[in-house]
Amino acid sequence: MASEWFPKPYFFYLGPKSLDMTKAEIRKVESARRKKLSLEEVIHLSEKLLHQFILLDFSNINTLHVFLPIEEKNEPDTFMLIRWLAEKHPQIRIIVPKADFTTSLMTHHPYRGEEDLQKNLFNILEPVLDEQYLGKIDMVIVPLLAFDQRGYRVGYGKGFYDRFLEGLDALKVGVSLFESVDTIADIHENDQRLDLCLTPGKIIYFT
Repeated sequence: MASEWFPKPYFFYLGPKSLDMTKAEIRKVESARRKKLSLEEVIHLSEKLLHQFILLDFSNINTLHVFLPIEEKNEPDTFMLIRWLAEKHPQIRIIVPKADFTTSLMTHHPYRGEEDLQKNLFNILEPVLDEQYLGKIDMVIVPLLAFDQRGYRVGYGKGFYDRFLEGLDALKVGVSLFESVDTIADIHENDQRLDLCLTPGKIIYFT
């Protein structure tokens, strides 16, 4: 009989819980924490995220925007979400981003399959074709390093997603390999809150 997979003991550490930790402090702790994960652990946690993702209501979702994972940073494997959508909801249009590091802005492109992707200078997968999507987006899968109990997030600090999400009428869904921190101390007025966040164990809704 196969043995059940158990995570390493540090998985039970819920992350920084101090009420006065800044984004920079949380970013340092969570980046190091995620870096310790093995490929097997990232795959296992990503599969658990998929189990939460399939519980969402997609009845009113026509277009879904999703980031592509950076393997070197042990990001959640969003290709699992993309493949599940292609099988179960083929009518949903998938949009993926392309980052411009000179302007800190993103353009958005129809997903044409993994064969249409290549890595840029920062090892980020991007679509090869330059066709842009300028239509309505109903749901955005948002990357993060950490999030707090109010729905604010810590990213890599470039502000790409805060600029993109500002004023966007779409369901903002975070995906996190770990549970929330208590409070991010230095929230800015332009920081965009999530509507909900998926963790390996549950879906957290913010009001």
